[in-house]
Amino acid sequence: MRAAVLGRPVSHSLSPLLHRAAYSALGLTEWTYDALDVGAEDLPDLLAGLGPEWRGFSVTMPCKQAAVAVADTVQPLPGLLRAANTLVRTEGGWRAENTDVGGIGMALQLAGVAEAPHAAVLGAGGTATAAVVALASLGARQVDVVVRDPARAGEVTRVLDVLGVEATVLSLDGAVVTAPVVVSTVPVGGQPAVAALDWQAGQTVLDVLYAPWPTPLAERVTAAGGTVIGGLEVLFWQATEQVELMTGHPAPIGAMRAALDAALAGR
Repeated sequence: MRAAVLGRPVSHSLSPLLHRAAYSALGLTEWTYDALDVGAEDLPDLLAGLGPEWRGFSVTMPCKQAAVAVADTVQPLPGLLRAANTLVRTEGGWRAENTDVGGIGMALQLAGVAEAPHAAVLGAGGTATAAVVALASLGARQVDVVVRDPARAGEVTRVLDVLGVEATVLSLDGAVVTAPVVVSTVPVGGQPAVAALDWQAGQTVLDVLYAPWPTPLAERVTAAGGTVIGGLEVLFWQATEQVELMTGHPAPIGAMRAALDAALAGR
């Protein structure tokens, strides 16, 4: 049986490390997991040419929206988000799933965030839409959407509207982020701008980036007396759910965590 992570670029991905550790711990010696450099435009032809030995894919940028478009069935969550980070082989074809929401939710809860009535999301891409669903599951009634260009916040505000959560769109330039819980989905290039915001003691900030770490945002929040959650936690927990979806076995959390810790110690 075969599985892989799809995206461009994928050479930096830690998904192979996590999934291979899971297969080893589960005794799935016939399973392999690779990294395939694939663009969104390549996805239809790739899936059409695969044999039955292919059981699942982790999907990263820029293929998440394309994964929904090519799937034979789409679960409600990726349907809402219009983005999937997982494709699972079924008797009826490929099924689109999204485990980003669960990964973000677990990362927040394990860091002590039991509820988040007022929260903020930095950025407006596919990960931001997943973040607002996770925040809604933690009781968010108001979410501030902080973006460089407010005109690009449409997808995030659409999802918040469907969820019945009040959305306030703020321009990154001059924004004052007062929410006690914040999720940053800003890429490396935008880090200086978000790090320069006026962070306060007591805020909990999840930065979905994990390399290089610490990010400028993480350093700034820590210096201000806030709590920082790194993106590795999101990666880890979304991967455990993917393992269960693809293999049908409970994820061996201890073995996956040990493999991740060993890899980080060796860097």
